[in-house]
Amino acid sequence: MPYTDPRSAEAKLKKGELSNLYYICGQNVTEVEKITKKIIRAAVGDSEDFALTRMKGKELDFSELYDTVQMMPMMAEHNCILINDYNCEKPREDMRGRSAEDYNKKLIEIVKDIPPMTIVIFNVTGFEIKTKYDRKTRSNVITDKNKKLADLAAKNGEAVICPVKTPNELAKDIAAAVSARGGLISLDNARELAEMCLSDTLAIKNEVDKLCAYAGKNEITRDVIENMVHRQSSVNVFKLADAVASMKRNEAFEALDEIMTDKDNRGSVLANITTSFIDMYRAACARASGKSPERMKDDFGYIWGFKVDNAFRDSSRMSINRLRACLVILRDTAQKLNSSSSDEKIVLEQMVTKMLMTKN
Repeated sequence: MPYTDPRSAEAKLKKGELSNLYYICGQNVTEVEKITKKIIRAAVGDSEDFALTRMKGKELDFSELYDTVQMMPMMAEHNCILINDYNCEKPREDMRGRSAEDYNKKLIEIVKDIPPMTIVIFNVTGFEIKTKYDRKTRSNVITDKNKKLADLAAKNGEAVICPVKTPNELAKDIAAAVSARGGLISLDNARELAEMCLSDTLAIKNEVDKLCAYAGKNEITRDVIENMVHRQSSVNVFKLADAVASMKRNEAFEALDEIMTDKDNRGSVLANITTSFIDMYRAACARASGKSPERMKDDFGYIWGFKVDNAFRDSSRMSINRLRACLVILRDTAQKLNSSSSDEKIVLEQMVTKMLMTKN
């Protein structure tokens, strides 16, 4: 059975269609929590204190779970159970003497046949589930041991995967959120805000709260965003990579200054910069092999699609030989930082200068 997308799941809830079994996961944790709350609300209304039982996945007592599943509703139409962060890969911290399959088999036996008045919700907010894009179904599918539980939910209820939204998708959400508060922001500025927050929905929510409190009924302009929103350091790494690729000396050193300001541990700056250039090198090789950004994302397990998009864009201005030369410079810089007491900022400025001197 195919998995459900968040929009379809919410549409069913609005129609009053409830399933007995839900499995909700994805990189967009905010969306996971949002859908979970809507299911609980639809199931028990204002009676959470009486009709909702919360259980921790790593402390799950199967006897208690069985009794709770079979229990009749109290003061509500449904008996609702929320199980957070049950990991089929490692159900317990201490797995000595037992296998994951032992635990998973017991769990599936309990939730395979749920009474009509009981609703069981599994949601994942504290660990990452491995997924890949399936071209046949045009959707993400789970590839680790959690797939069996998710497939059971898809067959007998709903399995919902909440992927990270693109900056374009988030721009519409941001504009709507600002408008609901009586403010105004253009889609271009909303997209800029999403990119500055690396598409992190929780960070975006916090920034929208701050911007709306400051701007009130006035428009949230680009200047307001630049002055009030802290651009996450990874964004400045992208700016540095783009500047090196475009041979823009001033912009490269401005980006490096911003990165150095953001980081307390300056040695970690090099790791972020190196990762960005490795992404570009992979993208250049993928392009030379006729592979798409989506294929690169699947092959290397990227969570954030915009990183792959940025890598494809920036690497188009650099030859594979030039990228290799930059990676050699990054390697030599790492050796210098790890083997000497040189000033990190000076070493990194020398590194950027050398990369700007490489040629296609």
